[in-house]
Amino acid sequence: MSGSTTAPFSAVSLADVLTDSGLPDGSGAAAFHLVRRHFDIQAFGVNGATGNAGELVITEHDERADSDYGTEGHEELFAVMSGHAVFTIDGQEVDAPAGTLVFVRDPALLRSAVATVDGTAILAVGARPGAPYAVSRWEQSIV
Repeated sequence: MSGSTTAPFSAVSLADVLTDSGLPDGSGAAAFHLVRRHFDIQAFGVNGATGNAGELVITEHDERADSDYGTEGHEELFAVMSGHAVFTIDGQEVDAPAGTLVFVRDPALLRSAVATVDGTAILAVGARPGAPYAVSRWEQSIV
C-alpha cells in the first residue's frame, strides 16, 4: 500500500499519528494528534486527543467565525474512543464514557473535556455547514 496521503485507503493507530509537536507522543501526557494532516484529508477537519486522568484533553475553545482559531463556524462531533471524559459545554457538564458521541452544533459555545481515567482518547470532527472545507488558520500555524 502507498503512503497514508496517496493510498486509496490506509489505517493507523491514533497513538502513531504525529502530535502537534511533530513527534508521536509516548509520554502519557495529553497530546493532540494531527489526524487530518496524517491522511491529508481535504473534506473535513479531524484530529485526535489523548490523555490520562485529570488532564485537559480538549482545550477550552469555540468555533465562532470571528474566533482566533479561524475555524469559521464549524460544527463539531467528539467521539470518545476509549477511557472516559467529562465535557463542559456552555457551562454544562456532559459525562462521556467510551462510546459516547458529543455534538456541538452552535459554534459560539465554549467546549472542553477532561479525562477521568488514564488512556482516554477522543476523536474530533468538524466542518462549516454548507461550505467547502478549508484548513483552519490555527492548523496552518502548526509546524
